[in-house]
Amino acid sequence: MANHKHGEMDTSVQEKTFDGFIKLTTRTAIFCICVLIFMALVNG
Repeated sequence: MANHKHGEMDTSVQEKTFDGFIKLTTRTAIFCICVLIFMALVNG
C-alpha cells in the first residue's frame, strides 16, 4: 500500500464541483419557493 500523508491531495476539482452543486441546489430551492408563492397568489 502507498503511504498516505494528510493534506497532500489536490481537492480543487472536488471543491469546485461541490460549490456548483450547492449553487444549483440553492437556486432550484429558491425557484420552487417562488413558483409556490406565485401559485398561491394566482389561486387566491
